[in-house]
Amino acid sequence: MTEIPMTETASTAPRATEIRVPEMGLVVLVGVSGSGKSHFARRHFKPSQVVSSDYCRLVVADDENDQSATGDAFDLLHYIVRKRLRRGLLTVVDATNVQQKARQSLVQIAKDHDVLSVAIVLDVPEHVAAERNAARPDRDLPDHVIPRQRRELRRGLRSLGGREFKRSYVLTGVDEIDAATITYEKAWTDKREITGPFDIIGDVHGCRAELEELLGDLGYEIERDALGRAAGANHPGGRTAVFVGDLVDRGPDTPGVLRLVMGMVEAGQALCVSGNHENKLVKALRGRKVRVAHGLAESLDQLGAEPDDFRDGALEFMDGLISHYVLDEGRLVVAHAGLKEDYHGRASGRVRSFALYGDTTGETDEYGLPVRYPWANDYRGKAMVVYGHTPVPEPEWINNTICLDTGVVFGGKLTALRYPERELAAVPAKQVWYEPTRPLVPAPAMTAGGHRETDVLKIEDVLGNEGVETALMGRVSVRHENALAALEVMSRFAVDPRWLVYLPPTMAPSATSTLPGHLEHPAEAFAAYREAGLDRVICEEKHMGSRAVVVVARDAEVAAARFGVTDGTTGAIFTRTGRAFFRDPARTAEVLDRVRTAITGAGLWDELDTGWLVLDCELLPWSAKAMDLIRTQYAATGAAARAALPVASGALARAAARGLDVGALREHIDRRAANATLFRDAYARYCWQVDGLAGLKLAPFQVLAGERCTWATSREHDWHMEIAARLAEADPSGLLTGTDSLVVDLGSEPSVAAATVWWTERTEAGGEGMVVKPLGPPPEDRKVQPGIKCRGREYLRIIYGPDYAEPEHLDRLRNRSLGRKRSLAMREHALGLAALDRLTAGEPLWRVHQAVFAVLALESEPVDPRL
Repeated sequence: MTEIPMTETASTAPRATEIRVPEMGLVVLVGVSGSGKSHFARRHFKPSQVVSSDYCRLVVADDENDQSATGDAFDLLHYIVRKRLRRGLLTVVDATNVQQKARQSLVQIAKDHDVLSVAIVLDVPEHVAAERNAARPDRDLPDHVIPRQRRELRRGLRSLGGREFKRSYVLTGVDEIDAATITYEKAWTDKREITGPFDIIGDVHGCRAELEELLGDLGYEIERDALGRAAGANHPGGRTAVFVGDLVDRGPDTPGVLRLVMGMVEAGQALCVSGNHENKLVKALRGRKVRVAHGLAESLDQLGAEPDDFRDGALEFMDGLISHYVLDEGRLVVAHAGLKEDYHGRASGRVRSFALYGDTTGETDEYGLPVRYPWANDYRGKAMVVYGHTPVPEPEWINNTICLDTGVVFGGKLTALRYPERELAAVPAKQVWYEPTRPLVPAPAMTAGGHRETDVLKIEDVLGNEGVETALMGRVSVRHENALAALEVMSRFAVDPRWLVYLPPTMAPSATSTLPGHLEHPAEAFAAYREAGLDRVICEEKHMGSRAVVVVARDAEVAAARFGVTDGTTGAIFTRTGRAFFRDPARTAEVLDRVRTAITGAGLWDELDTGWLVLDCELLPWSAKAMDLIRTQYAATGAAARAALPVASGALARAAARGLDVGALREHIDRRAANATLFRDAYARYCWQVDGLAGLKLAPFQVLAGERCTWATSREHDWHMEIAARLAEADPSGLLTGTDSLVVDLGSEPSVAAATVWWTERTEAGGEGMVVKPLGPPPEDRKVQPGIKCRGREYLRIIYGPDYAEPEHLDRLRNRSLGRKRSLAMREHALGLAALDRLTAGEPLWRVHQAVFAVLALESEPVDPRL
């Protein structure tokens, strides 16, 4: 049975003709002017599905009857058809199409996009067409046009079916056209409604005993026939087995494997796609000339010993296997040799060939076997692709694809993937059943840097029009100019990319306060969350240091297995821009050792069931990382003011002694001198001497991710505060420090008042301020800021300058616009969570970097850096 239905015609069909149209394909209406094509299209198809030659003339010439614009109109029509078919949309062409040449160009477009094409001919009497055209005041056709079109149509009817279209219908007369109905057919490969869970099983190659053992390990109950042979298997939990093909050849019991799988498929307990070995065996059983090699002889001998009815049933089963399946709402694709994204759900000879044989380069290796193009290296599709065909020693994820052929017939093992769990199960071969032509050795997959070439982020992964998909904010786009700036930073200065799995977002400040002397105050943060529908928030102490992301593995073995790092390093500490926090790798290793000791002491490895963690931290003092900035921007300003202003004040004092009226000016200068002292005191609080690690403090405040879990979203912020306290207590070195916090009931005035006092006491004692974060489930009808920072009065002097609190300056600053900053904070937060979700889901590194890179690029957006 072929995958594309045979051609059919309806010239002798009854009046109520059922026209079967593929849900994804091309429909070409054929008929003379006035045959009713446009009416037929409006009646049976959506307006968006119909591409009309008359409308295209109108677009390019402002006149749908301007025949001089026909060439441009059809250029536009073909362009639209290509775009729609590329996107997998049913497309209907409304044009006369009576000439074979006109139809050929459309059929070729359908072939180019691997979709089925259907022709619907509307054949009305010549006088009917003439009367309809005469009734249209906007159309004046010469008398010879309709007879000529009808002659061309008649000449082309013979070639219409079979040679041109995969399926064609000829509707004769007005009554038959009016009685026709349209039904839509899903592609045979489209099983998106089947959502699993699945157990996808690699190439079996006649190894029945291993298949039975693997099914048993997966929880299936084997069903046996009267002779005790395995004839089916069901899973009590309702799981469905999916076979990637190559059930036959080479192994000891091809009939036994077929009997078992055929029974499962017939009972609805399994799906199976065709492999290249089934394809060749079908040809041999049908008597076609094939080369008997690669285990085909074994299958023919074994099937020859079976009864005719079993052999006929096996032939029918294998001949009915299709190229691939699209499952679980498009999230999963199963094909024997894999399938690139452009071919998912499509139907053509080249799609079937790719699915069965892969994409070969035309060369052969030293063993005489074809060299296959590594399509998975370039795969960027959203759907997981599971395949077999090319035996590998161990399954390995490459760009959301995985090969499950682990060479059981060659003495390897039979492997299954549990979906959606992404867990592997395998049983070893009983023996070497067939000597491999090529040894089972891993393909060279690592670059000199130690990571897969396929893991490398490509600039088009970020600059594409579709942006970066996030669960929280939908698609987040990145401007071209921002991406270029981020590309230089990430490629030249960032840490080893295998550790660069997350970048923290910026944070929006609270709305501007109207209280005297305040630019920011807790009241506005509390009000924002109250208006968003939240009942509780948590206030976290804001440490004045430098943001540090810590990625730490339990040991070198975990670092190698999970991150592909084999140079002995076990983690990284990097800044908001992805740069190494410490220039000395030994210093980084020493800090990681202390963090690792604290995690072990707190029992988190076992409690969180992980061998690695990503922590969001603040490293103190500020001067440890920002001393150059402090010297050039802050200390220089403070020193200049403290040197110049007293001199100016002294000069004004001498002028006043001489009787000059400079009192107001002197008062202004003295006030500025006092502000300069406060400015110097403000930044000096966050600077102290550090000797090695002595004097450093690392304050973790969020556990971002671990194995299989994004803790940033799965636990509330009060849990993270508890973990931070436990880490500080478990650190014997004193490097780690906790973060004070306070839970606030927004509906309780005493609770809100206590939190305001809590903030006031800390900021007046020299603290930077606090971050207010939501507690409890967020409202479904709106987006809520993940955190709002509320900074103290004296700290803001560092940000806005020594004199910012003067009334004239404070009034001006209250007009600051926060919209762009809030938007940026939400988008970067969404991207950060997307990166973590992709990391914990085991997605390829380039997918993680897609979101990380976008955060870095957004940092180049024009936003007031003081906010």
